[in-house]
Amino acid sequence: MTDQFILYLQKMGKSQNTTETYTRNVRQYLKWCDASFGNAPPQLYRANVLEYISYMRNIKGYAPKSVNNHLSALRCLNEFLVSRGVQTEVVILKADFMKVQMQYANPCTVTKQEVDAFRQRLLEGGSKRDYALVTLYAYSGLRRSECVNLLLEQVDLVSKEIRVIGKGDKQRLVYLNDKIVHAIREYLKERRTESPYLFVSRQSGKMAPSRVNQIFNQYSDVITPKTLRHYFCSHALESGYSIHEIANQAGHSNIQTTLIYSNPTAKEMKNKANRL
Repeated sequence: MTDQFILYLQKMGKSQNTTETYTRNVRQYLKWCDASFGNAPPQLYRANVLEYISYMRNIKGYAPKSVNNHLSALRCLNEFLVSRGVQTEVVILKADFMKVQMQYANPCTVTKQEVDAFRQRLLEGGSKRDYALVTLYAYSGLRRSECVNLLLEQVDLVSKEIRVIGKGDKQRLVYLNDKIVHAIREYLKERRTESPYLFVSRQSGKMAPSRVNQIFNQYSDVITPKTLRHYFCSHALESGYSIHEIANQAGHSNIQTTLIYSNPTAKEMKNKANRL
Protein backbone atom coordinates (compact mmCIF):
# COMPACT_ATOMS: atom_id res chain seq x y z
CA MET A 1 0.00 0.00 0.00
CA THR A 2 2.86 2.36 0.75
CA ASP A 3 4.24 2.20 -2.80
CA GLN A 4 0.81 2.95 -4.27
CA PHE A 5 0.38 5.82 -1.82
CA ILE A 6 3.68 7.32 -3.02
CA LEU A 7 2.47 7.13 -6.63
CA TYR A 8 -0.78 8.83 -5.56
CA LEU A 9 1.16 11.67 -3.91
CA GLN A 10 3.28 12.15 -7.01
CA LYS A 11 0.19 12.18 -9.20
CA MET A 12 -1.30 14.84 -6.92
CA GLY A 13 1.74 17.03 -7.61
CA LYS A 14 3.26 16.80 -4.13
CA SER A 15 6.91 17.80 -3.89
CA GLN A 16 9.56 15.21 -3.20
CA ASN A 17 10.07 16.54 0.31
CA THR A 18 6.32 16.41 1.08
CA THR A 19 6.05 12.92 -0.41
CA GLU A 20 8.90 11.65 1.74
CA THR A 21 7.52 13.30 4.89
CA TYR A 22 3.98 11.99 4.34
CA THR A 23 5.26 8.50 3.59
CA ARG A 24 7.45 8.48 6.70
CA ASN A 25 4.56 9.67 8.88
CA VAL A 26 2.17 7.08 7.45
CA ARG A 27 4.71 4.31 8.07
CA GLN A 28 5.07 5.52 11.64
CA TYR A 29 1.30 5.34 12.10
CA LEU A 30 1.17 1.82 10.66
CA LYS A 31 4.03 0.78 12.92
CA TRP A 32 2.10 2.14 15.91
CA CYS A 33 -1.00 0.20 14.84
CA ASP A 34 1.03 -3.01 14.54
CA ALA A 35 2.51 -2.51 18.01
CA SER A 36 -0.85 -1.61 19.52
CA PHE A 37 -3.23 -4.05 17.82
CA GLY A 38 -0.97 -6.76 16.42
CA ASN A 39 -1.52 -5.71 12.82
CA ALA A 40 -1.90 -2.67 10.57
CA PRO A 41 -5.59 -2.36 9.54
CA PRO A 42 -6.40 -2.16 5.82
CA GLN A 43 -8.21 1.15 6.25
CA LEU A 44 -8.36 4.11 8.63
CA TYR A 45 -10.73 3.97 11.58
CA ARG A 46 -11.63 7.08 13.50
CA ALA A 47 -11.25 5.35 16.87
CA ASN A 48 -7.68 4.44 15.96
CA VAL A 49 -6.91 7.97 14.78
CA LEU A 50 -8.19 9.49 18.02
CA GLU A 51 -6.04 7.09 20.06
CA TYR A 52 -3.05 7.95 17.88
CA ILE A 53 -3.60 11.68 18.45
CA SER A 54 -3.64 11.02 22.20
CA TYR A 55 -0.47 8.94 21.87
CA MET A 56 1.34 11.71 19.97
CA ARG A 57 0.28 14.41 22.42
CA ASN A 58 0.51 12.62 25.77
CA ILE A 59 3.07 9.85 25.28
CA LYS A 60 5.43 11.22 22.64
CA GLY A 61 4.93 14.83 23.71
CA TYR A 62 4.77 16.16 20.14
CA ALA A 63 4.31 19.89 19.67
CA PRO A 64 1.01 20.98 18.06
CA LYS A 65 2.73 21.64 14.74
CA SER A 66 4.21 18.12 14.68
CA VAL A 67 0.83 16.56 15.50
CA ASN A 68 -0.74 18.52 12.66
CA ASN A 69 1.97 17.38 10.24
CA HIS A 70 1.21 13.74 11.04
CA LEU A 71 -2.52 14.36 10.69
CA SER A 72 -1.99 15.98 7.29
CA ALA A 73 -0.27 12.80 6.14
CA LEU A 74 -3.10 10.62 7.47
CA ARG A 75 -5.72 12.86 5.89
CA CYS A 76 -3.99 12.44 2.55
CA LEU A 77 -3.90 8.67 3.13
CA ASN A 78 -7.60 8.84 3.93
CA GLU A 79 -8.27 10.56 0.60
CA PHE A 80 -6.13 7.98 -1.18
CA LEU A 81 -8.10 5.07 0.35
CA VAL A 82 -11.42 6.72 -0.55
CA SER A 83 -10.26 7.26 -4.14
CA ARG A 84 -9.41 3.56 -4.41
CA GLY A 85 -12.76 2.47 -2.97
CA VAL A 86 -11.13 0.89 0.08
CA GLN A 87 -13.30 3.00 2.36
CA THR A 88 -15.98 5.68 2.08
CA GLU A 89 -15.71 7.39 5.45
CA VAL A 90 -13.57 10.48 6.06
CA VAL A 91 -12.10 9.98 9.53
CA ILE A 92 -9.65 12.91 9.79
CA LEU A 93 -11.66 15.99 10.70
CA LYS A 94 -10.69 19.64 10.67
CA ALA A 95 -11.37 19.82 14.40
CA ASP A 96 -8.66 17.20 15.01
CA PHE A 97 -5.92 19.65 14.09
CA MET A 98 -4.43 21.50 17.03
CA LYS A 99 -4.35 25.29 17.16
CA VAL A 100 -0.88 26.66 16.71
CA GLN A 101 0.02 30.04 18.23
CA MET A 102 1.67 32.11 15.51
CA GLN A 103 4.96 33.68 16.48
CA TYR A 104 6.34 36.96 15.35
CA ALA A 105 9.64 38.69 15.68
CA ASN A 106 9.89 40.82 18.78
CA PRO A 107 11.01 44.34 17.85
CA CYS A 108 11.47 45.51 21.44
CA THR A 109 14.96 46.95 21.91
CA VAL A 110 14.61 48.10 25.53
CA THR A 111 14.19 46.11 28.73
CA LYS A 112 11.72 46.55 31.55
CA GLN A 113 14.55 47.74 33.77
CA GLU A 114 15.49 50.44 31.25
CA VAL A 115 11.89 51.59 30.92
CA ASP A 116 11.40 51.70 34.69
CA ALA A 117 14.65 53.66 35.11
CA PHE A 118 13.55 56.07 32.37
CA ARG A 119 10.20 56.67 34.03
CA GLN A 120 11.92 57.14 37.38
CA ARG A 121 14.15 59.87 35.94
CA LEU A 122 11.06 61.65 34.67
CA LEU A 123 9.36 61.29 38.04
CA GLU A 124 12.36 62.78 39.80
CA GLY A 125 12.47 65.53 37.17
CA GLY A 126 9.33 66.94 38.74
CA SER A 127 6.99 67.22 35.73
CA LYS A 128 3.88 65.18 36.42
CA ARG A 129 2.69 65.90 32.89
CA ASP A 130 5.81 64.37 31.34
CA TYR A 131 5.69 61.41 33.70
CA ALA A 132 2.02 60.75 32.88
CA LEU A 133 2.69 61.10 29.16
CA VAL A 134 5.56 58.60 29.16
CA THR A 135 3.67 56.17 31.41
CA LEU A 136 0.78 56.26 28.96
CA TYR A 137 3.13 55.49 26.08
CA ALA A 138 4.77 52.60 27.90
CA TYR A 139 1.61 50.81 29.00
CA SER A 140 -1.08 51.61 26.43
CA GLY A 141 0.48 51.13 22.98
CA LEU A 142 -0.68 54.55 21.73
CA ARG A 143 1.07 56.35 18.91
CA ARG A 144 2.75 59.71 19.50
CA SER A 145 0.09 61.55 17.50
CA GLU A 146 -2.72 59.77 19.36
CA CYS A 147 -1.33 60.90 22.71
CA VAL A 148 -0.94 64.58 21.82
CA ASN A 149 -4.40 64.65 20.23
CA LEU A 150 -6.16 63.17 23.26
CA LEU A 151 -9.04 65.24 24.60
CA LEU A 152 -10.08 65.20 28.23
CA GLU A 153 -13.52 63.96 27.22
CA GLN A 154 -11.94 60.87 25.69
CA VAL A 155 -10.39 59.78 28.99
CA ASP A 156 -12.42 57.85 31.56
CA LEU A 157 -10.30 57.10 34.62
CA VAL A 158 -13.20 55.46 36.45
CA SER A 159 -13.76 52.88 33.71
CA LYS A 160 -10.01 52.85 33.04
CA GLU A 161 -10.34 53.34 29.30
CA ILE A 162 -9.60 55.86 26.59
CA ARG A 163 -11.56 56.37 23.40
CA VAL A 164 -8.81 56.81 20.83
CA ILE A 165 -9.25 58.24 17.36
CA GLY A 166 -6.51 56.67 15.31
CA LYS A 167 -5.47 56.49 11.69
CA GLY A 168 -8.27 57.08 9.21
CA ASP A 169 -10.44 58.46 12.03
CA LYS A 170 -11.02 54.91 13.25
CA GLN A 171 -12.07 54.76 16.90
CA ARG A 172 -11.07 52.11 19.41
CA LEU A 173 -11.15 51.61 23.16
CA VAL A 174 -7.78 51.40 24.87
CA TYR A 175 -7.73 49.99 28.38
CA LEU A 176 -5.55 51.52 31.10
CA ASN A 177 -3.68 49.84 33.91
CA ASP A 178 -3.37 51.31 37.40
CA LYS A 179 0.03 52.86 36.67
CA ILE A 180 -1.46 55.01 33.92
CA VAL A 181 -4.55 55.93 35.93
CA HIS A 182 -2.49 57.01 38.94
CA ALA A 183 -0.02 59.03 36.83
CA ILE A 184 -2.80 60.88 34.98
CA ARG A 185 -4.72 61.60 38.19
CA GLU A 186 -1.63 63.11 39.80
CA TYR A 187 -1.05 65.22 36.69
CA LEU A 188 -4.66 66.47 36.62
CA LYS A 189 -4.33 67.70 40.22
CA GLU A 190 -1.86 70.35 39.11
CA ARG A 191 -3.18 70.96 35.60
CA ARG A 192 -4.33 74.60 35.36
CA THR A 193 -5.91 75.27 32.00
CA GLU A 194 -9.25 75.27 30.18
CA SER A 195 -7.74 73.52 27.16
CA PRO A 196 -9.78 70.57 25.92
CA TYR A 197 -6.58 68.58 25.36
CA LEU A 198 -5.28 66.21 28.03
CA PHE A 199 -1.63 67.10 27.58
CA VAL A 200 -0.97 70.80 27.14
CA SER A 201 2.04 73.00 26.51
CA ARG A 202 3.23 75.76 28.82
CA GLN A 203 1.09 78.14 26.76
CA SER A 204 -1.95 75.90 27.45
CA GLY A 205 -2.10 74.75 23.83
CA LYS A 206 -1.89 71.27 22.38
CA MET A 207 1.56 69.74 22.74
CA ALA A 208 3.52 69.57 19.52
CA PRO A 209 5.08 66.21 18.52
CA SER A 210 8.49 67.93 18.47
CA ARG A 211 8.04 68.81 22.16
CA VAL A 212 7.35 65.16 22.93
CA ASN A 213 10.61 64.24 21.24
CA GLN A 214 12.45 66.84 23.32
CA ILE A 215 11.11 65.28 26.52
CA PHE A 216 12.42 61.87 25.51
CA ASN A 217 15.77 63.21 24.30
CA GLN A 218 16.29 65.00 27.59
CA TYR A 219 16.19 61.80 29.60
CA SER A 220 17.32 59.04 27.22
CA ASP A 221 19.41 58.44 24.13
CA VAL A 222 17.63 55.23 23.13
CA ILE A 223 14.03 55.36 24.36
CA THR A 224 11.51 57.02 22.04
CA PRO A 225 7.71 56.93 21.70
CA LYS A 226 8.19 54.24 19.06
CA THR A 227 10.41 52.02 21.24
CA LEU A 228 7.89 52.32 24.07
CA ARG A 229 5.14 51.26 21.66
CA HIS A 230 7.17 48.16 20.85
CA TYR A 231 7.87 47.66 24.54
CA PHE A 232 4.16 47.71 25.27
CA CYS A 233 3.52 44.96 22.69
CA SER A 234 6.27 42.76 24.14
CA HIS A 235 5.28 43.35 27.76
CA ALA A 236 1.57 42.84 27.02
CA LEU A 237 2.33 39.49 25.40
CA GLU A 238 4.27 38.34 28.44
CA SER A 239 1.38 39.45 30.66
CA GLY A 240 -1.15 37.25 28.87
CA TYR A 241 -2.56 39.35 26.03
CA SER A 242 -3.26 37.53 22.78
CA ILE A 243 -1.88 38.91 19.52
CA HIS A 244 -5.42 40.01 18.58
CA GLU A 245 -5.80 41.98 21.79
CA ILE A 246 -2.43 43.65 21.27
CA ALA A 247 -3.37 44.54 17.70
CA ASN A 248 -6.59 46.18 18.92
CA GLN A 249 -4.89 48.01 21.79
CA ALA A 250 -2.13 49.36 19.52
CA GLY A 251 -4.51 50.16 16.66
CA HIS A 252 -2.97 47.84 14.07
CA SER A 253 -5.26 47.13 11.13
CA ASN A 254 -3.48 43.82 10.48
CA ILE A 255 -2.16 41.47 13.17
CA GLN A 256 0.95 40.89 11.05
CA THR A 257 2.07 44.39 11.99
CA THR A 258 1.83 43.81 15.74
CA LEU A 259 5.27 42.25 15.37
CA ILE A 260 4.85 39.66 18.12
CA TYR A 261 3.41 36.49 19.30
CA SER A 262 -9.18 32.83 21.75
CA ASN A 263 -10.03 36.40 21.83
CA PRO A 264 -11.33 37.21 25.33
CA THR A 265 -14.09 39.62 26.15
CA ALA A 266 -13.51 43.30 26.83
CA LYS A 267 -14.02 42.69 30.54
CA GLU A 268 -11.30 40.02 30.59
CA MET A 269 -8.98 42.30 28.66
CA LYS A 270 -9.60 45.07 31.18
CA ASN A 271 -8.60 42.76 34.02
CA LYS A 272 -5.37 41.91 32.20
CA ALA A 273 -4.62 45.59 31.78
CA ASN A 274 -4.89 46.05 35.54
CA ARG A 275 -2.25 43.39 36.07
CA LEU A 276 0.26 45.05 33.72
